[in-house]
Amino acid sequence: MAESAKNLFPPGVLNDLLAGSIAGAAQVIVGQPLDTIKTRAQIAPHGQFKGPMDIFLQTVRKEGPFALYKGMLSPLLGIAGVNSLLFAAYAVSKRVVSPYPQLSLGEIALAGGMAGAINSILASPVEMFKVRMQAQYGLPGDKRLSAVARDMWTEWGFRKGIMRGFWATVAREIPAYAGFYAGFEFAKRKFQRTYGPSIPIVPLLASGSCGGICYWLACYPLDVVKSRVQQAAGPPKGIFYISDELRIIVKEQGAVGLFRGLSPSLIRTIPAAAATFAAYELSREWLLEITGI
Repeated sequence: MAESAKNLFPPGVLNDLLAGSIAGAAQVIVGQPLDTIKTRAQIAPHGQFKGPMDIFLQTVRKEGPFALYKGMLSPLLGIAGVNSLLFAAYAVSKRVVSPYPQLSLGEIALAGGMAGAINSILASPVEMFKVRMQAQYGLPGDKRLSAVARDMWTEWGFRKGIMRGFWATVAREIPAYAGFYAGFEFAKRKFQRTYGPSIPIVPLLASGSCGGICYWLACYPLDVVKSRVQQAAGPPKGIFYISDELRIIVKEQGAVGLFRGLSPSLIRTIPAAAATFAAYELSREWLLEITGI
């Protein structure tokens, strides 16, 4: 039993946790402005904005350029835990899926989906607070993050307030991270054929971007559902609220409503995912040199 635990949680997991924290901070700083545009495209009433560029221009004109970083505090405080949990869960999931170091892309996708499901535990509340902050448009009644958190807890409690949209987050994270890691590994292995096991920084950034694009293409309609559920005035009703919300979106906006905000998400993915993977790989290599584990 002890030997089994040692195999699942070797000393290198600590490096995964620390490197994941660094990668998370890089992701937030680089990607937040386009994430704000994406979220507002998803949750704004139909017709409020003409498109992503209109969201950008109205946000900057009415609220100032720093409004693009609205809601950043929640992921910045939580992303270290979220990403460290994600990368550590992925490292453990790979060992659960296969005892061999070289996994097939199918096994990589399976391990990524498992890690995504585990990651939802922290990702759900972090994103709920972020979405609710991004939905404020610079009006007098806008609240600070502490006030939003207090109100959600006081009015709805833990399950219906703090963890609102949890199952929508799980439904999103499983295909998202299956695509994320499979896309990254696919591109990385292609580059390794040319550069060898240790690829240069530019191909590493390109691999990270490929992973990020696969992330959004695998899950985007579910992300729209998650954002709408987390921003709603009250908690979702019934166990089938995800499918119910999908039907509502299609009825109100057509199928295109399931993809509102996709373009800024894909554009954001290139620098954000590249920064995430580069920061993770480089920091983990650095930690390996320092710790030797």
